[in-house]
Amino acid sequence: MAAADVEAVWRTESARIVAALTRFTGDFGLAEDAAQEAVAEALVSWPRASPANPAGWLMATARRRAIDAIRRRTAFQDRYALLATAPESEDIDPDGIGDDILALMFVSCHPVLSREARMALTLRVVGGLTTEEIARAFLVSVPTVQARITRGKRTIAAAGVPFELPPPGERRERLAGVLGVLYVIFTEGSTATSGERLTRPGLAHEAIRLARVLATLQPGEPEAHGLLALCELTAARFPARTAPDGTPILLEDQDRSRWDLPAIRRGLTALARASARGLGPYGLQAAIAATHAAAPSVEATDWDRIVLLYEALGRVAPSPVVELNRAVAVSMASGPARALPIVDELAASNRLPGSHLVPAVRGELLTRLGRRAEARAELELAARLCANVPERSVLLRKAAALGD
Repeated sequence: MAAADVEAVWRTESARIVAALTRFTGDFGLAEDAAQEAVAEALVSWPRASPANPAGWLMATARRRAIDAIRRRTAFQDRYALLATAPESEDIDPDGIGDDILALMFVSCHPVLSREARMALTLRVVGGLTTEEIARAFLVSVPTVQARITRGKRTIAAAGVPFELPPPGERRERLAGVLGVLYVIFTEGSTATSGERLTRPGLAHEAIRLARVLATLQPGEPEAHGLLALCELTAARFPARTAPDGTPILLEDQDRSRWDLPAIRRGLTALARASARGLGPYGLQAAIAATHAAAPSVEATDWDRIVLLYEALGRVAPSPVVELNRAVAVSMASGPARALPIVDELAASNRLPGSHLVPAVRGELLTRLGRRAEARAELELAARLCANVPERSVLLRKAAALGD
């Protein structure tokens, strides 16, 4: 069995293994370390003799590594005695494994952690990504990722974070944090903040996988389905967003026949489940994405509906980015003259400092209004602020097209 096979098993089973080990040992950091040691052993031994039950082998080996570690800790003799006398088993499906995985998500996204640590831990212990994969995804060094994970585990241990589902009264509030981490991961995969590529599909699809797990474990939470719908419907456009050489293709120029129809169907199914109890912020964004998915072209898009959806989103989850997107929708529905004051107010209030988004949208609106010199200045400013190379190239091309 090759290293790729070991990685494939780990990617699929990591959450269950770490969750089960944390339940057995009561120590999140120890469980994650023991699981990683088991993977390292598998990379050495599996090429010589493949196990009949690879996931069970990883669980049993990790369990033994955890017991060895506990044996070395004299303060944990009672727990070691309990674990050492438990029957040997390669079964990784103990009672309540679904709740264990959900608890693992809540631990890795705990509010005591920084946002960077939450994302790193979630991708590592729930998603099964290696530190190298996480580093490539966020364009940081491997030592930086390792430090975030190490600090995260130490913070969890120091804060005495229990491995358990929050009480029902706290769960919805804490669930928002889990959803927020997955949303940030997907957003970075959908449009990278920096680097040589417009998107990072691997990161986006990992967020979709985790969102699907969360929606399965929390079937009664409409926003879990709303986030899944948003991710599926947005990712459906990935095949048409870039040319073969990586050049971005704007929405109005995309070949919609290349959109992923199965992903659209999955997204609409998730949106229907979210709608059953009323749409929250993620569900409203998914409804906007669904409106785009239903339109045969930009011109045929129901922009009035999108404006209304953004107005609703602005009431339940106000933010400058929502307001900027509303301005874009207003420009498509009612013309750039109606939208420009919205963007001017955002620029004057400096609510998105250092972001290229406001000058990029303002430059587009000024172009449509025929104010070419002002538009060029805005687009050039947006290009200077943009750290994503393909997106910056689009802005510079638009600016150059306006002439001197």
